[in-house]
Amino acid sequence: MEGNKTYWQENLRLIYICLAIWFVVSFGFGLILVEPLNAIRLGGYKLGFWFAQQGSIYTFVGLIFWYTKKMNDLDKKYNVEES
Repeated sequence: MEGNKTYWQENLRLIYICLAIWFVVSFGFGLILVEPLNAIRLGGYKLGFWFAQQGSIYTFVGLIFWYTKKMNDLDKKYNVEES
C-alpha cells in the first residue's frame, strides 16, 4: 500500500512540473514577458511573438514526450508497466 502512495506522489510531482513549465512558457513568456522578449529575434520573428504563437505549442508537445518517458520509467520502478 505504501508503494501505491509513493507512486502517486511521484506521478503528481511530474504533473505539477509539467503544468508549471507550460504555465511559465505560455503565460509568462507569451503574455507577461512579451515586450522584453520582442527585443530578441528568432528566425526573423520577435521572440515574444514566437513564444505566443509557436513556442508554447512546441513546449507542450515536448512535455508530452517527456512525461511519457518519465511515466514509463516510473511504471518500471514500481513494477506497474503495461505488457
